[in-house]
Amino acid sequence: MKIQDFNNKKVMVFGWARSGKAAAQRLLELGAQVTVVNGGEFEDDIVYRQLLAADVQFINHDDAMSLNTTFDYLVKNPGINYETALVKQAEKLNIPILTEVAVALSSFEGRLIAVTGSNGKTTTTSLIRDMLKSDGQKVTTAGNIGIPVCEVIKNLTADDTLLLELSSFQLMGTPDIRPDIALITNIFANHLDYHGTRENYVAAKFQLTKNQTTNQLLVLNADGQDTDNFIKKTHAKVVAFSRIKNEYTVRTDSVDLIISGNHLMPLSDIKLVGPHNLENIVAAVTVAKLAGVHDVAIRHVLETFGGVKHRLQHVFTDNGVTFYNDSKATDIEATQTALNSFHQPTIWLAGGLDRGDDLMRLLPNLLHVKAVIAFGETQQKIVTVARAANKPVITVDDVEQAVPVAVKLAVTGDVVLLSPAAASWDQYKSFEERGERYVTELKKVLGL
Repeated sequence: MKIQDFNNKKVMVFGWARSGKAAAQRLLELGAQVTVVNGGEFEDDIVYRQLLAADVQFINHDDAMSLNTTFDYLVKNPGINYETALVKQAEKLNIPILTEVAVALSSFEGRLIAVTGSNGKTTTTSLIRDMLKSDGQKVTTAGNIGIPVCEVIKNLTADDTLLLELSSFQLMGTPDIRPDIALITNIFANHLDYHGTRENYVAAKFQLTKNQTTNQLLVLNADGQDTDNFIKKTHAKVVAFSRIKNEYTVRTDSVDLIISGNHLMPLSDIKLVGPHNLENIVAAVTVAKLAGVHDVAIRHVLETFGGVKHRLQHVFTDNGVTFYNDSKATDIEATQTALNSFHQPTIWLAGGLDRGDDLMRLLPNLLHVKAVIAFGETQQKIVTVARAANKPVITVDDVEQAVPVAVKLAVTGDVVLLSPAAASWDQYKSFEERGERYVTELKKVLGL
């Protein structure tokens, strides 16, 4: 990783979300002269007051003319589009455009493991984290997983491992990143409203390995359409994984998870469900082995890891009924994956914001569904799908009302699955709130 020097440099931080606050604080610690720009008024909180006392300048508008040639860097919130006038001004003036990840990594000297991809990033990163910890290794996780890197970096030394989940937005503003181990889980055509073309999106993902050297490692999905091109372009040593091919160090057969020819454990002992999670597991185990994790630690994590919150998360099993929280399933594809993960009789809870999607696409995925409970703006669309599949369907107002109905319907051996196939904003502030309401109501109804 190239060490950038922010000491006595004039830096503009654009955006006052959590990452902007963390970047401004870290830049001060690195000796920078900091100006913070926001598209509106600043919340008068403790961070604002601390920075104000440290002579940070605050500008409560994002007029492009506030950026001039006296600035050395622009550090922007990853979600701010490059077509924004202030960012275009930085490009015009040849001012480097960074994200807070680049600020944080400028002073990091330990082992860096970084994960990106279209799907499965958070689950895979969480698996790697838990495997390293179970093995007794010291690891700190940050990035797109919800923790700005600048919040954790100052406490890390050359003996630490930093594990990052990174989005394409973050990678575009981290030009000098050079992970010791990089993982790209998969690449689909995502965020084209931001990147413009799939080619631009793929280029942003490639940023993870662009600066890697021959003594560093790049873990790639052998089944990805961009893999061959990445292999040709990277300087890193490539280690491939696959859920469906059997020539790799970490693989599965129809019964077991296999590492270097040794049958580590039966697939039936793995707590995570679904073929997509099996792919996440193979990717995570590949990275874990490269990081020196012992098999016993890997086995322990796979036997106990129930999933990331709200992502096909195993909540608990009560009286032989297994409850899953998949509130993060805000689109049809995510719910298709969830429904296809179970062969047990499934009570499906679904509905949410109506964005005009054709929910009849879910019809082939209802094979193992025994009953449907529909709510939210898409309630009647869910009803139509259920009736087309000849499944019993009950309508309720919201998730809280759905829970007692589902509990009453469920018998031993059943799965109760919240997988809405819609965003939450018709009734809840976020998919996290929707998922938490579901779990809270389950505990209340079941007396747990």
